[in-house]
Amino acid sequence: MRSLDALPGSRQAGVSQLYATRPVGVLDQPDFHNAVVALDVLLTGDPEGRALTLLIALKALERSFGRQQRGRWGPRELDLDLLIFGRHRFRQERPEFGRSVDPGRTGVQWLEVPHPAASERSFVLAPLADLVPGLVPPGWSMTVETALERAVAVEGPDAVRPVAAWDAEVAGWRA
Repeated sequence: MRSLDALPGSRQAGVSQLYATRPVGVLDQPDFHNAVVALDVLLTGDPEGRALTLLIALKALERSFGRQQRGRWGPRELDLDLLIFGRHRFRQERPEFGRSVDPGRTGVQWLEVPHPAASERSFVLAPLADLVPGLVPPGWSMTVETALERAVAVEGPDAVRPVAAWDAEVAGWRA
């Protein structure tokens, strides 16, 4: 979290619980651990340019934490995604430093905001609902909380479970 605090032009506005979730794609691997951090971002210039700047900073953080190229949906050291960017909705090509290191992703990579699969994945929706349950992201027809309820109905109640909460005083997770 300290690394997110160091991003220029942004500050943390909230941290969800940490969730353990069943893996997606490659099932023969340990549970995923997911959380969502809300950032207040200074909006100087166009929102698309600011979102790309933030994405490039997030991908640089992944690399600084030792993110390695591996197969799609496999284990990873750190995976940072830009889920929502205010009330904005856009799709634009990612520059080189904003691209995924996933070797399975070839050709043009896009930054799509809101994240195109976020509304269907309980491992995204559960931590997002901790922070903004009543939000209807741009292009969605329902709240984050309703989308989570639908995803859990499909995936089952054990698909996502809270395992820790962020303790800002000690700057760490506590069970």
